[in-house]
Amino acid sequence: MRARPLNRFAGDMERLVSSNGAPDLAKWEIAVTAYLKKVQRHAPPRGTLQRIEAARASNATIPGAPTVVDLYVDPICPYTWIASCWLREVGRLRAIDVRHHVMSLHLLNAGGVLEKRYAGMVGPSRVAMAVVQQHGREAFATWHREFGHRIFDHWRFPTPREYRAAALDALVATGLPAALAEVAVSDAYDDALRASTDAAILPVGFDVGTPVVHIDGVAFFGPILNAVPMGDAAVRLFDGIRLVSESQDFFEFKRSRIAPPDVWYAPQERYDEGVRT
Repeated sequence: MRARPLNRFAGDMERLVSSNGAPDLAKWEIAVTAYLKKVQRHAPPRGTLQRIEAARASNATIPGAPTVVDLYVDPICPYTWIASCWLREVGRLRAIDVRHHVMSLHLLNAGGVLEKRYAGMVGPSRVAMAVVQQHGREAFATWHREFGHRIFDHWRFPTPREYRAAALDALVATGLPAALAEVAVSDAYDDALRASTDAAILPVGFDVGTPVVHIDGVAFFGPILNAVPMGDAAVRLFDGIRLVSESQDFFEFKRSRIAPPDVWYAPQERYDEGVRT
């Protein structure tokens, strides 16, 4: 069913160069917008590509500084949970500064075909945003860890009741006010949540999901992992992803998932030369 718009889009690509052979970015944006509206029924506002380019330029970090990893998570996403556990593994063997932020799949998909799917699952990200606003990113990182161990103790599709219970239990376990659980049904923190989501995706682009990771200012969607790499395997993956993402002309590779994610994670405290014991 998508063959016709895809073929039409491919034909448009041939006309997206100026007389001197350079790409015509204005025409490129028009073509991309038309394609997204046709296929996904939703497209970002005009000027988004220019804002993405500016955000990437402003995200640059100081060479030689300690590695900073900004991890943007929606707590309901199993792949975000796996990515956060992977970075915990990397942090056991490598000096990295992981900074946890919140984003929302509900807001990310507003106006799109998946909007209704995520509308009923926005509660945990709202609670998470309240934790960040009132108690800081470190408190959120701890809350997210407790929430994840409850929701992702095994693979399933959690119910709204399970999300509410896990959010509350995680607040209690981390010593945070239990009353923050009520934020799940309030839009009081939605503006802050929207701003944090925008900060996550703007340097990456509009056609992304969760998790979003920025490594020393280089931003990308993913990695999407089906299980948590342990020990040296986690570090090798980190180094490989960092190397690939630093190439300005690299944009994407992908393969289909053929099994549900293995979300269970039990961190090991002892390593022998980087090998889990």
